[in-house]
Amino acid sequence: MSDQSDQSDEPDEPEASEPVGDDARPRAALDPPYRVEVTARAADLQSEYTDLPAGEGTGRTVAVAGRAMLVRDQGKMVFATLRDSSGGIQLWARSNVADDFAGFAALNLGDWVAATGEVVRTRRGELSVEVRSWQLLAQARRQFGDKWKGITDPDLRYRQRYVDLWANESSRSVFQARSRIMSLTRRFLEDQGFVEFETPVFQPIPGGALARPFVTHHNALDIDLYLRIATELHLKRLVVGGFERVYELGRIFRNEGLSPRHNPEFTMLEVYQAYADYGDMMTITEELVAHLATEICGSPRITYGGRSIDLTPPWQRASLVDLVEEHAGVRVEVRMPLDQLRKVALDCGVEPDDAWGPGKLVLEIYEKTTEPELWGPVFVCDYPREVSPLARDHRELPEMVERFEAIVAGRELANAFSELVDPDEQRRRFEDQARQKAAGDAEAMVVDDDYVRALEYGLPPAGGLGIGMDRLVMLLTDTHTIRDVILFPTLRPEQPEPGGG
Repeated sequence: MSDQSDQSDEPDEPEASEPVGDDARPRAALDPPYRVEVTARAADLQSEYTDLPAGEGTGRTVAVAGRAMLVRDQGKMVFATLRDSSGGIQLWARSNVADDFAGFAALNLGDWVAATGEVVRTRRGELSVEVRSWQLLAQARRQFGDKWKGITDPDLRYRQRYVDLWANESSRSVFQARSRIMSLTRRFLEDQGFVEFETPVFQPIPGGALARPFVTHHNALDIDLYLRIATELHLKRLVVGGFERVYELGRIFRNEGLSPRHNPEFTMLEVYQAYADYGDMMTITEELVAHLATEICGSPRITYGGRSIDLTPPWQRASLVDLVEEHAGVRVEVRMPLDQLRKVALDCGVEPDDAWGPGKLVLEIYEKTTEPELWGPVFVCDYPREVSPLARDHRELPEMVERFEAIVAGRELANAFSELVDPDEQRRRFEDQARQKAAGDAEAMVVDDDYVRALEYGLPPAGGLGIGMDRLVMLLTDTHTIRDVILFPTLRPEQPEPGGG
């Protein structure tokens, strides 16, 4: 390391940066290299040399690369904060050491650079690479956000995520956590003997959920196809085919509105296990979520929106109708007279549709009065058959099915059944759904003859589970809108700038 005795170190106060803007800045022509040899990452260097004393060198020369997110010119020295995908480290260039010192001093916020030099710790205690040689790899012709405050405009953050990830460290942390959650989920299931499969995204019949599909057209076959609204029916075909524990972690598409909890394209985990029921699915759900919370947050006891949530198993189990009675002060049953249920719904602020049966009315009353009040975690158990066309009849409660939704922080996190295995009953349920669709319910199912045929070959007793992974990421990162956990959320088309093309 070169002698530092006659040199000052970092400035006492960093200079103010320019605000975010969209105007491109003209720069000199650049002929970047085709390949860069990188021998060290910022986080690894920070970890390896945490005990290096101030003013000392290591004798180790490294090559690092990333964006120059701060550049501070001190005359004969220039400091820059280099950020790569792992973290940050300081670049320290001196006029009598660094090649093309003037060019280094002219770097702009956001320029990509590669630098080679010795790993040192400055007298002020900042671990640094003392720049000997460097290259400009890419120019940032547009400005990033304020280097201390990042970018606060949500529209800019969602449309230009590539800027948000650099300007806002919190955004990058959320998406790093999301990646870990997906990886840990796969490992958790595979350790329990589940096998991941990929099922069709294009389907001739949309099924497996009550949702409005996207439709497209295949020219060669001259048929309409639908983007999948669930993976359920294909995964259960695999159980018929002899795979006893299956799952898929993939994209789902539903032609629905936008909200803090909804995006038309989202990620769903679906799990199916032979010889199991919805009680087994409760165990998988609570154990998986608690495991992820421990790995991501350090503990199953987390904070969301300033309130604590203890995700430690076992979670509370309670019936839907008991919870309605507890929170709304009224007892509702699917066997109540329809007129009486409609009156209860009106009293609870629900505008009933004439086509709704008693099961739909009970569900709407629950969702209006009770679900948002459940901080949880709680398994809301036993739903009306009318709103659960793929779930098996409850073994004790008439007109009800063995289904639960896991509610955490007032929102649905998971949905699960003891799966319906009777092909004749499944056909009757499909036909009832088809009548509802013909009457105007755009989210109702249609008859899937091939799925019924698969059931006729025999589906063993099985439990099935779906978890909304985007909502799970929101929960574990204390994030409150789904757009903050989806890298490129669905947005209205950007309006062209005046005078633009």
